[in-house]
Amino acid sequence: MTDLVIETTDLRKEYRSRRGRLVAVKGLSLHVPVGGVHGFLGPNGSGKTTTIRMLLGLARASGGEMRLFGKEVPRLLPEVMGRTGAIVEQPKFMPGFTGRRNLSLLATTLGQDGRKVDEVIETVGLKGRDKDRYRGYSLGMKQRLAIAGALLKSPELLILDEPTNGLDPAAIREIRETIRGLGESGVTVLLSSHILAEVQQVCDAVSIIGHGALLASGPVRDVIGTRVSGAVRLGLADLAAGAAALEAAGYDVRRALDHLVVETTADPAALTELLAGTGLYVNELTPVRADLETVFLELTADDAGGPL
Repeated sequence: MTDLVIETTDLRKEYRSRRGRLVAVKGLSLHVPVGGVHGFLGPNGSGKTTTIRMLLGLARASGGEMRLFGKEVPRLLPEVMGRTGAIVEQPKFMPGFTGRRNLSLLATTLGQDGRKVDEVIETVGLKGRDKDRYRGYSLGMKQRLAIAGALLKSPELLILDEPTNGLDPAAIREIRETIRGLGESGVTVLLSSHILAEVQQVCDAVSIIGHGALLASGPVRDVIGTRVSGAVRLGLADLAAGAAALEAAGYDVRRALDHLVVETTADPAALTELLAGTGLYVNELTPVRADLETVFLELTADDAGGPL
């Protein structure tokens, strides 16, 4: 039994257009282990959705190999689709039916009963709103209903392509909690998202791609590693005076509640020397560790588009 849920080797996807040949995915080797939430990140047009569509048999690969649960796809896709749930595009639900009625119809086609419907409604946090009509649902509720539909067949792998796209902060938090709970329950979740702060909070591991190729992959803490952001956290008694002195010397300074954040490529000791010359003395000087967004922007700096 393989310990990888998703595995691609030298995966390639080419399109022909009037401008010639377009390479959307270029030699991508992706490895997603069993369990937890795996973030799949890349700028707009980097090949994330194309990769997901190939894994699900919705697009044909131009080269390379793909496996789900150790089974070659798309050749053996029917053998693993029962273990896989996915939301790639907005599902089509009946607007005049309640959320529960929509799920019940879908459950019937999957051979599931009302107990499973109750279970997925509870899992996604729609209990108490499941008898409301779908047309009255907020975007966040519609997305949670979509996740509930994908969970009806108790998938071992759940693939979510931009599940928080267009949602407000409260709805994003609700979806994040749902995804985290699924990962903790043993479901392997592949999460494609452009909200990097959310990804860092919910994901155990990430894979970052650019121009259709893998740039970095591994546990979030390892991908971020010991990188520093090029900024230092600086503490002193008079923050206003310190900020004024540093800005006068040409430094980029951001003031927080009890410290300053100073962007610098020079030896941080130069800051203490400069401030001491004005009668200001530093009581804290520490590097600001990079977050996932910092690493992402660094790795994809030469890639067009935004983080999608």
